[in-house]
Amino acid sequence: MHKERRKFFMVLEKINKPNDIKKLTSAELPILADEIRDFLIQKISENGGHLASNLGVVELTMALHLAFHLPEDKIIWDVGHQSYTHKLLTGRKAGFDELRKYGGMSGFPKRKESECDCFDTGHSSTSISAGLGYAEARELTGQDYHVISVIGDGALTGGMAYEALNNASRMKTNFIIVLNDNNMSISENVGGLSRHLGNLRTAEAYKDLKTGVTNSLSKIPVYGERMVSQIRRTKSGIKQLFIPGMLFEDMGITYLGPVDGHDISAMLRIFREAVKVDGAVLVHVLTRKGKGYLPAERHPARFHGAAPFEIETGIPIHPRTKANYTDIFSTVMRKLGDRDEKVVAITAAMGDGTGLKRFHNMFPERFFDVGIAEGHAVTFAAGLAAAGLKPIVAIYSSFLQRAYDQILHDVCIQDLPVVFAIDRAGLVGSDGETHQGIFDLSYLSTIPNMVVMAPKNKWELSDMVKFAVKYQHPIAIRYPRGEAYDGLKEFREPVTFGKSEVIKRESQIALLAVGSMVKTAVEVRELLKAMGYQCSLINARFVKPLDSQLLDELAENHQLIVTMEENVISGGFGEHVVCYMNERDIKESVSKVLNIAIPDEYVEQGNVDILKKETGIDKESVVKKIVAEYAKIRERL
Repeated sequence: MHKERRKFFMVLEKINKPNDIKKLTSAELPILADEIRDFLIQKISENGGHLASNLGVVELTMALHLAFHLPEDKIIWDVGHQSYTHKLLTGRKAGFDELRKYGGMSGFPKRKESECDCFDTGHSSTSISAGLGYAEARELTGQDYHVISVIGDGALTGGMAYEALNNASRMKTNFIIVLNDNNMSISENVGGLSRHLGNLRTAEAYKDLKTGVTNSLSKIPVYGERMVSQIRRTKSGIKQLFIPGMLFEDMGITYLGPVDGHDISAMLRIFREAVKVDGAVLVHVLTRKGKGYLPAERHPARFHGAAPFEIETGIPIHPRTKANYTDIFSTVMRKLGDRDEKVVAITAAMGDGTGLKRFHNMFPERFFDVGIAEGHAVTFAAGLAAAGLKPIVAIYSSFLQRAYDQILHDVCIQDLPVVFAIDRAGLVGSDGETHQGIFDLSYLSTIPNMVVMAPKNKWELSDMVKFAVKYQHPIAIRYPRGEAYDGLKEFREPVTFGKSEVIKRESQIALLAVGSMVKTAVEVRELLKAMGYQCSLINARFVKPLDSQLLDELAENHQLIVTMEENVISGGFGEHVVCYMNERDIKESVSKVLNIAIPDEYVEQGNVDILKKETGIDKESVVKKIVAEYAKIRERL
């Protein structure tokens, strides 16, 4: 840990555009590494961001930029939250003042931001597939550049990575995969791959021997090629003598390493060897997450996505004083674990982030972290449910998208009692387009047998989880990131299947709000009441099925029904309400439906309050839309 943080970055100041690092002397390189770490710690302590992952890849990124030439060569960062050094080395130092802010620089690679960002990332296990696309396109178009896909050991547990590796084994031209092995994904790595990587040792001796033997045998007339082919097919071949269980070589991918990921010279040597391989080659790089900052080294998970903190201690500047929805879920899960031994919990490398740490500590045999493998997590849960257990799958909204087929095919077709606890639903803020949980109401409500719920406050989340565990069919509960709403405590009707909760019953305008938008609806109603409007307030509770009986009542007694949701408008709650109302054959009804939702577009990074205003779902924007729409209705009456 550096005790003194530099105010001036003498070597870093020389980096103003891509490839400037190549102009530095060898003596300046370790200074640059120190200055980059100091710069990142300083900026992230002020604005928040991904710290541990970025501190771990400083030298690796420098070596890549020294060994290759950007933007001609293509470096694809899996997930991309470790790309801060890459952004610095491509001349984006000024952008860190607005990092992850609305209108500012993204915390992930973005093609629109720089030609050195060749592929947008945000979710894991994608870089090898994207790199293969680039490599094949290079050959088809007759171009000459290097393609390097960087992937972490945690991301390598994702099934898509294995699909890509299988495809990569067929490559006849150079394609480089850099395995950044820090033995630490967001949560601790699990499974056989993690153990395999821990057992790997250097392959240099084997590589040299293999090349020599193969070349010698190939020269033997007639029989030489047959002998080489036989050796390659033999599971107990030469490689097992040197590298037991060599996964990548067994797949047909040349393995180089492991190499110290903080030794620039060593990495440059191995990259020079990697470019000589005609085919796919995997370079195994060992790094330390959080390197150079002791709090991040000790607690890498805490500094994965860090809020502003004190540099000296690592303690957040603005510590939470109120429980968030994840805390509430954590408490409920612990209680359910006590009460029902059939309750089991599943997550995909996000045990801490989803609030399952306490459940894990108390009931380790009933907790399953399957790694970054959301599709597997869902089908695994389906198997548990079919065998008579009560699985609760806790996954962030934007990551659950990756398991749509498994939800539909393996859970819902069989009508299995799997509970989906969907954290980070709605706008999540600084991580941007790839992490906004604004599609779950749309993609879940398309699936037969699926029930979708959303709580208005912290007490209702508790009630809904308990209801869901007793329900004998697929069911999902979506809730937002951040502080749990503690208003409307006095309204706590028992959760009844498919029924909404009427909080205020009046006339003229009916506010029908889903989950997090109930809080906004309370504020909207206050403003409308002050303007003289009569206004009912309904907590929808169920997105699917719709409370059709209540909708019929609202249509009879109100001129305007306003649906409110923190989800894209396309396929969301509001559209389902409109569809139902259009199917009704009640001619005397004059009600009209106004949908308040996020527009059919991706939402960039930024403060959630700013994003709500920009997307038109903040209270002022909603009131303005309602008043304008109601005026049109009154004109027609």
